[in-house]
Amino acid sequence: MTFPSEKELKKIREQLSKVDPSYGLPENPTKAEKLKYELCKKFVVYIRKNKITQIELAKKLNIDPARLNEIVKYKIHLFTVDKLIEYAQLLDPNLEIKVA
Repeated sequence: MTFPSEKELKKIREQLSKVDPSYGLPENPTKAEKLKYELCKKFVVYIRKNKITQIELAKKLNIDPARLNEIVKYKIHLFTVDKLIEYAQLLDPNLEIKVA
């Protein structure tokens, strides 16, 4: 395996510059931010475990695909804890949440 050429690297960089990134937790997150992050993570894990697309899951849960994309990109600032819990309960009706 050889390292990609400069031309290939440039093409890859251009493609990556157009991708909407996933977000991480802010520095010194609040308990609410940590909870929202963990709730978003449940969707990412579900998608990977069940080998389905975001669109398939959005249809299954009757959620706008763009909204689900915001969840799996961890855009926690766009959601309240209540809304993420509501969505997560659609994913898992037996959802249990522990807040420390």
